[in-house]
Amino acid sequence: MGSYPSTPQPDILLPESGYVPPARPRARRGWASAPATYLLVGINCAVFLGMVARGASIWMPTLDQLMQWGADRPNNVLINGEWWRIVTAMFVHVGIIHLATNMWCLWNLGLLAEPLMGSFGLFAVYILTGAAGNLLSTFYIWVRPIHDATGAPFYPAGAGASGAVFGIAAALIILLKSKRLPIPQFELKRLRKSVIYFAAINLIIGFSVNFGSGFTGVEIDNSAHVGGFLCGLAFAAPMVPRIGSARTDFQTRLRLAVVLVAFVLVLFGFYVAHL
Repeated sequence: MGSYPSTPQPDILLPESGYVPPARPRARRGWASAPATYLLVGINCAVFLGMVARGASIWMPTLDQLMQWGADRPNNVLINGEWWRIVTAMFVHVGIIHLATNMWCLWNLGLLAEPLMGSFGLFAVYILTGAAGNLLSTFYIWVRPIHDATGAPFYPAGAGASGAVFGIAAALIILLKSKRLPIPQFELKRLRKSVIYFAAINLIIGFSVNFGSGFTGVEIDNSAHVGGFLCGLAFAAPMVPRIGSARTDFQTRLRLAVVLVAFVLVLFGFYVAHL
């Protein structure tokens, strides 16, 4: 499988290689400075440790093991009504490399995003964009399933935080453009360009490289990446950065972003449910 540079991994069973924006040099930070980033990374790691403790492979858990811990499959969601998988799948990972690369990207993007959108904002954008990616994945795979040699439809399982990671990157692209930030414009442009490169190169890689084996539940989930990214853009569109903005203005716009995106996701969920 080769080496794996630090990049968010596809939301279905195999990781991909790609480009990671250079991390900014920063002083050591504690829990109090970025609690949502610490919490999200901690939850993902705790779920993986729980899987391993219960017998899952540290390198490549089986499809059944992934499903037991909350991975997403269209037939489970749309036929069995297991809608909770839309959320739980973003905390389940397919092996230690998949986890480590996704958490490295989440850590770097989270530490950059949390000062701009607050701890609640970062947690909200992770959940909402991750859910958007999984919803779009569920819809796409349901209407365009893989077919095995007999012609029967096969629905691969989805797992991973990369949809949410793409969502955070998209929100950063919007927020880093704000002129309210008391940061030199050349520095903002450098940061924003790095995030844009990160998202664009990994989206291109996802569409151009296929590690899927077809009938074993192993596929790259580009629809989850696109869904998370588009949702991140929509989430940040009505927002202003917390730094440089009045507290009431920031909080009002953050609430508006959460309500609007959640409303759209609920509507889309109803549509998918009635396919």
